[in-house]
Formats: sequence, structure tokens, C-alpha cells
Amino acid sequence: MNGMIKICGLKYPDNIRQIVALQPDMIGLIFYPKSQRYVNNPKDIAKLYIPPSIKKIGVFVNETKETILQKVKMYQLQGVQLHGDESPALCLALKQQKLLVLKALSILSVDDIKKSALYEGFVDFFLFDTKTQGYGGSGEKFDWEIINAYRGLTPFILSGGISPEDAEAILSLKHARLAGIDLNSRFETSPGVKNVALLKEFLQKIKV
Repeated sequence: MNGMIKICGLKYPDNIRQIVALQPDMIGLIFYPKSQRYVNNPKDIAKLYIPPSIKKIGVFVNETKETILQKVKMYQLQGVQLHGDESPALCLALKQQKLLVLKALSILSVDDIKKSALYEGFVDFFLFDTKTQGYGGSGEKFDWEIINAYRGLTPFILSGGISPEDAEAILSLKHARLAGIDLNSRFETSPGVKNVALLKEFLQKIKV
């Protein structure tokens, strides 16, 4: 596929350096305190060299605009991923700060896809993730057939339990608005530590 690659849930500087060498389009840093991948080391991460071609995306759950912008400045983020019940107005306010805005939607059924209409025009990308009791990072897939019900104009990134075994299935997806994929927990040796060799092998399979 020729879409974007986002590698999310990064936490440790040495591992981030290795992931940056794979040249993904985006890397995700999670600022949700209840996550096992919660990032709280601004000095270490701010010192890292991240090429301008790789966008640093901060992942937030039901945070205030002020808190989000504070983290944006502290970690030099280029974008935000909103994973809670954030309003379209907040999404727009962050876009007006020249940030790339991704709105995550938890998907279990076609009805969940339809909620995207509320945010049409207010975000740059949707991120379709698996509906769970928490906020992502479950390693579980939803039924990818559901994305065929999406009729919006905003491009989307597919997330939720994508694993090293899914290369062929990813390549078979043909939705016109599919912009890329988000890789996280199924490529880890432990929470926040990505298996670089596994990611490299997977990316080679899908970059056709």
C-alpha cells in the first residue's frame, strides 16, 4: 500500500530512535495517564532528533485545550490525536493552532462509523479503532468490512489490533478514503517498546 504509516505508543528514547530510522510518516506519543504507554519524560524526548518528514502526534483523552497545547509546546508536537469524547469545536480550535488533528472513533458497528459525520470538516483525519472498555491499545480488531459503510470526505487511518500477520489483508483493502494504518501493541516486546525487526519486516511486505 502507498498510504501513511503511523507507529503509536512510543515511550523510550532509544526505541524511538530505532523507529525513526524506519521512516514512518507519524509517531504517536500517548499522554493519557491511565495508559501503560503514558509518556512523561519531556527532556529526554525533546532532545531527540526527529526529521521534519516524521510528524510527532500527541494522543489525548478528554483533556482541556490548555493542557493539550501545553504538551504540544513541551514535546514539540505537530499534531494531536483525540481519543475520547472531544467536541467538534475543540477539534476546530486545535486545527486553528496549525495542528494536524486526528479524531479517533471507537468502532463496533456501522452506527459507530456514522458518528464521523459530526466531525466532518473539523478534523484532518479520522482514526477508526476497535471499541473496547478503555481507550485503544487493546490489540483487538474490529470487523474491517464495516469501513465500507464510511461515506465521508475526510480520509481515515485504520487502527486496532493490526498484527504482523495482517499484511495480505491490509493490501486487499480498497476504500478510497483509506489514508494509512496505525501500528501499536501487536508489534511490541513490552508496553511502549516496539519490536523494530518485526516492524521492518511488516513494512517491507506492505510497501508495494
